[in-house]
Amino acid sequence: MKKLLICSALALAFSATANADTNKEGQKWVGGFFERYSTDHAETGYPNFLDDGNGLGAEFGYRFTPEWATRLEVSSFDIHSPTKDYTSNRLGLDLMYFLPNDVFYAFGGLKRTKIVDDVMMLDLGLGKHWHINKNFRLITEVAAYQNLESGDGVNTHMGYKIGLAYAFGEGAAKPASARDSDRDGVNDSKDQCANTPYGTKVDATGCAIATAAAVQVGDSDGDGVLDNKDQCANTPSTDIVDAKGCSVFIEEQVSQDIKVLFANNSSIVNNPSDPQFKEFADFMKRFPSTDAVIEGHASAPGEASYNMMLSEKRAKSVRNLLVETYGVNASRLTAKGFGETQLLDSSNTSAAHKKNRRIVATVSASTRVKMTK
Repeated sequence: MKKLLICSALALAFSATANADTNKEGQKWVGGFFERYSTDHAETGYPNFLDDGNGLGAEFGYRFTPEWATRLEVSSFDIHSPTKDYTSNRLGLDLMYFLPNDVFYAFGGLKRTKIVDDVMMLDLGLGKHWHINKNFRLITEVAAYQNLESGDGVNTHMGYKIGLAYAFGEGAAKPASARDSDRDGVNDSKDQCANTPYGTKVDATGCAIATAAAVQVGDSDGDGVLDNKDQCANTPSTDIVDAKGCSVFIEEQVSQDIKVLFANNSSIVNNPSDPQFKEFADFMKRFPSTDAVIEGHASAPGEASYNMMLSEKRAKSVRNLLVETYGVNASRLTAKGFGETQLLDSSNTSAAHKKNRRIVATVSASTRVKMTK
């Protein structure tokens, strides 16, 4: 049964998903726990002597590196026997090792334990701190206690613990935005050069600062990346660069519109040489993977069916102008009439009618823009 419980605890710990902040150096915690204590029945001659028992305890821990911690523990539990009940006290110190992402931890230490006699025990075990929120943890552990002072061979007790801990101090509840994974003094949320070697002088973006010494050993463009690692030589000094010395780009949305006004009941483009047509054609050439819909719109007066037909003719006129005069690929332009369904001004005035007789062609595209200091 004990072996089964240990294997189950291992499987549970390995399968758990860690959701904790991985920067725990300097964390402290205090906690209380309930423990089910199982004696070695072979040692005690069960059922004629000691039985299992329950206990309560407290612990204080300190994590001096992200992986290593130490813990002071004190507990008291009742052990039953057919003739007498014993109150046992235990005091000890453990060294703890946390696996990456706090999947689980292993621990070992010495415990001074008094049940019938006062003895020293070696304890080894596995546990996990389950994160309830930024400060509170649920503690689960399984441990084996080896009596170091028994003359009767191997005498091993088992303990199964569940408890609650409160974490505090540096690293206990540090939000993701405050992490500094490479310890360069710049939080990850602002660090544009991840994994900077420890001790490297960096700027406000977390990237290495070029110094005279660095130039002497080979940083020709002064971007903080030595020439033997710089894959983008002669980067402008104003550019933000990555670990390879190349300029960092971000995606920005850009767009280009054209608007054409028509005379009443007309689909003729009266200003075919307007600069906006060439600007739109140049935009389409600059972003060859984009398409555009040429939208035709009419004013309110007249039959709706007539206005729908007229708006489509206007859209086709502009499309033909862009294709035949300005060289835009015909397959990239679609003409569509909307009639009077999308009026910009619903008032019954000549100014409103002129405003509503229009062509709108809108196309959006993404472009890469360099980030500068």
